[in-house]
Amino acid sequence: MAKKRILWQLFPSYLLITFTALLAVGGYALNSVRDFYYARTAEDLKARAWLVEHQITSKAPDSLNTLSRELGTKTNTRITIIDISGKVLGDSHEDPSRMDNHSDRPEFKTALQGEIGMALRFSNTLKEQMMYLAVPIIRDGTLSGIVRTSVPLTFIDRALRTIELKIGGVGLVVALLAAGISLMVSRRISSPLEQMRHTAETIAKGEWKEKLLVSSDSIEISALSDALNQMAAQLEERIKTITHQRNESEAVLSSMVEGVLAVDAREKVIRLNNAARKLLGIEPGKAEGRLIGEVVRNPHLREFVTQTLQGIENVETGLTIGSQNEIFLQAHGAALKDVQGQSIGAVIVLNDVTRLHRLETVRRDFVANVSHELKTPITLIKGFVETLQQGALENHEEAERFLGIMAKQVDRLNAIIEDLLSLSRLEQGTGKPEVEKSTLHQILESAIRDCELKAADKNTTIQLNCANELEVLANPDLLSQAVLNLVDNALKYSEPGGKVEVEAQITESEVVIAVQDWGCGIDSPHLPRLFERFYRVDQARSRQLGGTGLGLAIVKHIVQAHGGSVSVNSTLGKGSRFSIHLPIP
Repeated sequence: MAKKRILWQLFPSYLLITFTALLAVGGYALNSVRDFYYARTAEDLKARAWLVEHQITSKAPDSLNTLSRELGTKTNTRITIIDISGKVLGDSHEDPSRMDNHSDRPEFKTALQGEIGMALRFSNTLKEQMMYLAVPIIRDGTLSGIVRTSVPLTFIDRALRTIELKIGGVGLVVALLAAGISLMVSRRISSPLEQMRHTAETIAKGEWKEKLLVSSDSIEISALSDALNQMAAQLEERIKTITHQRNESEAVLSSMVEGVLAVDAREKVIRLNNAARKLLGIEPGKAEGRLIGEVVRNPHLREFVTQTLQGIENVETGLTIGSQNEIFLQAHGAALKDVQGQSIGAVIVLNDVTRLHRLETVRRDFVANVSHELKTPITLIKGFVETLQQGALENHEEAERFLGIMAKQVDRLNAIIEDLLSLSRLEQGTGKPEVEKSTLHQILESAIRDCELKAADKNTTIQLNCANELEVLANPDLLSQAVLNLVDNALKYSEPGGKVEVEAQITESEVVIAVQDWGCGIDSPHLPRLFERFYRVDQARSRQLGGTGLGLAIVKHIVQAHGGSVSVNSTLGKGSRFSIHLPIP
């Protein structure tokens, strides 16, 4: 059923009541006036009939028709004289001989009983509606005839029609006044309600600012307005409190490094913060209301959520997210409960331990590698010492060879320790190294000069391409050491008679120093781990060439201390290109 405004419910109701009352009063008044007119007309007809009756007593029966015509003409009344058998003896308007017997007329029948009879009916003789009144004629206590007087109802209808028009006009004026008053009253009732409805809608939208002022004489409407104002004030205060609490919780959740994920009892996501979205790779607005299995395609996480929903306290596990770039998470779960203590869901806290996991992996690899690197020369030295102790000292040539090998292994140990100390100093630095604006060409020349002897031994050419005016903000000694390590590596893995190229150039955002060789190259799976400590592509060849496995790690730490980064591009069998990226001074 269609809903209507209260104005169009009240106003038609008032109009209906008004028109019903007017019709009732008007109809009653018209009926009363009609009855009054009929009663007065009947009294007049009765008086005229009594006059005719007295005239008849002194007239002969043959002159009754003439008497009826004379009296009927003077009184403008139809007068009919009838005997007790119903035969018309005289009539003021028609010839009695041509008229029907009136014994069946209702007024005649009543008069025969000695009473005055009256009837309203259509006259077949005069062809119009008439009022008939019959009076019995009593002679010496005996009914001797009946005098009937009648008049047409036309004049009464005209008078009643005039009265009806007057009553209708007055009723129309009253109806219009009542309609106006009804409309005004309806508006006085509906306007405050409309205003309160509008205010309620504004409050629902959160846009309510001013107090509701309703001018009404109604106690109920004023009380409703005050109640609405009070409700709005309390609602505003509660909304402010809820908004403040929500903002606080949002700020806390948004600032948390840990990912927070909340699900209901049906494993549908209720809430998750930005950290959880990033960790799980979920787009904003795509998780709420969906099953956790649809949002994150990870069976271990879903199984963990299920265990948490089962009410197991302090649930904890490790998770791995992603296939290529794996993310290692430490998940803690707890059940969500309402005020009655019933379980309504679960909250999962995710800690990203990827960096710790990788550091732990690097630490294990470092311990294994450094143990291996140190164990090899120590084992050799110990073996030769035992050999010498067992009598090899007597053989001076063998003893000299053994001592030379031992000295070489001691040098290797010393080189490893020196590189480890260098890395330790770089990592333990509290800030950036002392830097100054230096000419890059001079730094590169210094590094190349230190490698000239090794280059001459391998008959390898080192070519420098760097503008003389190019400057860089750096620590000259550290940067020279980094370039020296790269050039030294390039010489080690270049074929004799080859070439190593060192070049430097400036781009829009950085200064790039590149060392290019055309040696054996490096296969792509090894590139991401080249700058790790003791990582070797070919361990046997690296040790044979005298490397400690720490040179590239030292390069990376020196460059990072300068606020830069390192990169490598290499193709197996075609050479390698190591690059140092430094910020523009």
